[in-house]
Amino acid sequence: MLSISSSKPTVLVIDDIPENLTLMYQLLKDDYKVKGASSGVRGIALAETANPSLILLDIMMPEMDGYQVCQRLKSNPATRDIPVIFLTAKAERVDEQRGFELGAADYITKPINPKIVQARVKTHVSLKIASDILKSEKEKLENEVKIRTAEALRQKEELHAIQDIAFYAMVSLAETRDNETGNHIRRTQIYIKRLAETLRQNPSYTEELSDEFIELLYKSAPLHDIGKIGIPDAILLKKGSLTEDEFEVMKTHTTIGYEAIKNAEKVSGRQMCFLKVAKEIAYSHHERWDGNGYPLGLSGESIPLSARLMAIADVYDALISKRVYKPAFTHQDAVQIILSGKGTHFDPFIVDAFTEISDELYDIALTYTN
Repeated sequence: MLSISSSKPTVLVIDDIPENLTLMYQLLKDDYKVKGASSGVRGIALAETANPSLILLDIMMPEMDGYQVCQRLKSNPATRDIPVIFLTAKAERVDEQRGFELGAADYITKPINPKIVQARVKTHVSLKIASDILKSEKEKLENEVKIRTAEALRQKEELHAIQDIAFYAMVSLAETRDNETGNHIRRTQIYIKRLAETLRQNPSYTEELSDEFIELLYKSAPLHDIGKIGIPDAILLKKGSLTEDEFEVMKTHTTIGYEAIKNAEKVSGRQMCFLKVAKEIAYSHHERWDGNGYPLGLSGESIPLSARLMAIADVYDALISKRVYKPAFTHQDAVQIILSGKGTHFDPFIVDAFTEISDELYDIALTYTN
């Protein structure tokens, strides 16, 4: 293969078919240093020495299949943090599930769509780089704090920058799974900020909804559906109504999102306010005021305020947006549906705030259309 600048992230492709190795090299060579291995044994050895940012792994290989390779990689401290994307012709849901159970970061079926592969590779490489920066920065901060307390402000600014990198990588991952996600994320982010600013006029919420907390809401809101990265494409992108079983799988995106953010918090080694709010929103934005929501069946004020605000922002945007499984409702119909859920689905005070600014929210929706 041609020499590629070492400044580029390395992607390791493990596939026993030479044509497939060549295809992936041609597809990724402009942005990455691409290394290839034609067997599982060779791939494991390269993973230990080449320090790749990502591994693309075939499943159906002789001697050692992709599942075995993944298991070996994840059991080795030197390679367990390298994200693995299965790139395979095995398209059954049970195969995909097994891949994720073994620790894979993603699962792409053949024949591939080049744009999808490039997008998924970009996202997971970004996540790996962000994770590496977080780990490195944690060690650096621990050493510097002992001897240079005067640099606390600089350290804080660096931590914020790292948070932004990790945040961008996580949101990008969600966007690559669902092409309807990008503007939905932007709209709901603005909705929740304006809802919080309006609700703050209610004396019962003035103290809790400080400028700092509203900024945390705004920053954390885009992670509300991050758990959908763990939902199989056959369900997430289905062009029709979900079956009861499929809906039960879809509902797990709340728990998956919560766990993903919690794991990101563990990497940082410290509590972060914006990740605390992000966990609340991801986990509880499908809870209902009357206790008939999920995943925990919380009710009333036991539902975090951040999640109660997101519940209305999310439902309103879903109602007025066209989806593969439904047409868009008019703004007026969506407002009436929200009003009908006052005191059952939604916090009554937040519904009042929504009603006060509903026309403004619709203007926001028109500004950030799909």
